[in-house]
Amino acid sequence: MRKHLALTAFTLLSLCATAQNIQLHYDFGGSIYSKDLDGRPALTSTVEMFRPDKWGSTFFFIDMDYKSEGIVSGYWEIARELQFWQNPFSVHVEYNGGLTKSFPFQNAYLLGGTYTYNSQDFKKGFTFTPMYKYIQKHDSPHNFQLTATWYLHFAREGLCTFSGFADWWREKTSVGDFIFMAEPQFWVNLNKIKGIDENFNLSVGSEVELTYNFANRDGFYAIPTVAIKWTFK
Repeated sequence: MRKHLALTAFTLLSLCATAQNIQLHYDFGGSIYSKDLDGRPALTSTVEMFRPDKWGSTFFFIDMDYKSEGIVSGYWEIARELQFWQNPFSVHVEYNGGLTKSFPFQNAYLLGGTYTYNSQDFKKGFTFTPMYKYIQKHDSPHNFQLTATWYLHFAREGLCTFSGFADWWREKTSVGDFIFMAEPQFWVNLNKIKGIDENFNLSVGSEVELTYNFANRDGFYAIPTVAIKWTFK
């Protein structure tokens, strides 16, 4: 299961006013960590949507994991930025939840504030969001989370994109009290190659899931994927 926020609302805002994309990832976790992650689904699809309005913006994504018998797990997050003023700060409201056979994702409700930076040409930027995190029916439900996201468009006319997120939060588990997760992504945007139609919005790339004490797995894991993405504009 991937927890995915690599293209945040502000990253997408740098590309267009409204954007959606669908991604397909082939995950090498089961091959690299055959002992610990035997049976881990190899295919994950992600659907993301971002939509701004005069009161802020809404972002959500839905992950689904696939095996030969079909969809075996799902996860989604929805976040709302509230902003009625002209400055880089906004109020952040978020929900996380999912279902999997091997690991329960309890309902999580988050409230905090976001600081956003975008360069004038929107070729690079980042966000930082400290939040209170309430995990429903957890033995220790009151927690916190720090989230950072970033994007960088580079090479000729934005041929390449480096984006991602990093989360660090408190949650008491059998392997520790704190969890870290980051998912840097690298994309080659094919419509920026000379001779390819600018409306051919296919990107190819990779993601690396970096985790520490995530999903009751003790210690550090680095799980790469190969991926394709189509962006709807």
